[in-house]
Amino acid sequence: MTDSHQHPRHVLIQMTKDTFIKRIEQYVQLTDEEMRYAKSVLEPSLIRQNDLLVANGEPCKFMIYVCAGCLMSYYTDSSGNVHVIQFATEGWWTGDLHSFTNYTPSIYSTKALADSEVLLITKPDLDDLFNKVPKFERYFRIIFQNSLVTHQFRIIQNFSSTAEERYLYFQNKYSSLEQFVPLKYIASYLGITPEFLSKVRRKIMEKS
Repeated sequence: MTDSHQHPRHVLIQMTKDTFIKRIEQYVQLTDEEMRYAKSVLEPSLIRQNDLLVANGEPCKFMIYVCAGCLMSYYTDSSGNVHVIQFATEGWWTGDLHSFTNYTPSIYSTKALADSEVLLITKPDLDDLFNKVPKFERYFRIIFQNSLVTHQFRIIQNFSSTAEERYLYFQNKYSSLEQFVPLKYIASYLGITPEFLSKVRRKIMEKS
């Protein structure tokens, strides 16, 4: 039972960490001691819409787990054009893995597209977690394998699928995103212009 005198933020932090542990246990089973240690190295944070978590040119200090909300990682080219790399919603990890691992400047930026609840973990804490709770190495191996498969499938889609097919797949995969993600970002993720995306959407509506 929750102590009625606990601060609301403390309660939210505890619920956020508990939700994360439940997700973890879909892949590995943890003892109570392992759960407590994992919770101790996770830093909860409330991120407001449009706030930056990682800025291009700065080292990525954290891997980011999304408990609620939506984050977007993107690359900005020399002309100022935004190229969306990833949307991360509830249950997803995000961050520039190369920058995080090697503490080099990130080529990506990551910002919140909506008010979001996240958990952050630093490289030293993640290394300690792997050493003290080896089960997490298995968990992250599965997560990274799944991420690689998704990335490879997206590349194949860009080569072999029409814009309409890519958009329909996007709608199925991210069914709630269109409620708050500007169409220009969806178009960028799909590799088309916002104008062409509008044509695709009209075509789909006409068919239905």
